[in-house]
Amino acid sequence: MTDFVQPLLDVTDLGYTYPKATAPAVEGLNLTVSGGEVLGLLGPNGAGKTTAVSVISTLLPPQRGKITVIGMDLSTSQNKARAVIGLAPQEIALYGSLTARENLSYFGSLYGMKGSELADRVERRLSHVGLSERADERVDTYSGGMKRRTNLAAALVHDPRLILLDEPTVGVDAQSRRLIMELIGELRAGGAGIIYTTHYMEEAHSLCDRIAVMDDGRKIVEGTPSELMAAHPGCASLEELFISLTGQGLRD
Repeated sequence: MTDFVQPLLDVTDLGYTYPKATAPAVEGLNLTVSGGEVLGLLGPNGAGKTTAVSVISTLLPPQRGKITVIGMDLSTSQNKARAVIGLAPQEIALYGSLTARENLSYFGSLYGMKGSELADRVERRLSHVGLSERADERVDTYSGGMKRRTNLAAALVHDPRLILLDEPTVGVDAQSRRLIMELIGELRAGGAGIIYTTHYMEEAHSLCDRIAVMDDGRKIVEGTPSELMAAHPGCASLEELFISLTGQGLRD
């Protein structure tokens, strides 16, 4: 595990309540992510993971608490912080009538890239997700795995230092999942800090340096996979530990 010095992301006492909601979606959340680290953010449906990711990525305004990204306070430096954040949301955020190349070119242009710099970045990311040969086909003709990979490439086209991946492998085939896992490993080795949400416990166990489990908007436990397993010796797997912490009741 990498020795971490100064966090890329520091979240302190984060809180967010949706209009007309009877309880906060996120309350009192504290997180840090350092360069070269993958933090797994786990929790059942409705735990607050996607809301937390949305606030950190600036899609939602922070209502309570403080967030800094590479020392930049999101409350005062939101635009600058966006330039170093990459988000692959749970819902596919692409234009189906455009090709993968056109999608990446458009999103790259939003970050001020143009000309040969933009073209080179687009080609590099298309290659990283295995889509170079299909890059000029419309996204709405793609399989689910191809759309997921394009979604990830769009999040990375501007070479962000903080990467937020909200269930990036949901619904993909084994080949696409393997490629995505390998790419995340390369990004970590390159010094990126990554927040990774997933319902696949085996992914979290093998990929994440640390794991934070949320439920009812709050973080209930955090540590390395080995630390968490050692603290709960009655659990034979991370999935058993997750169920013991969050219960067996169904979540919608």
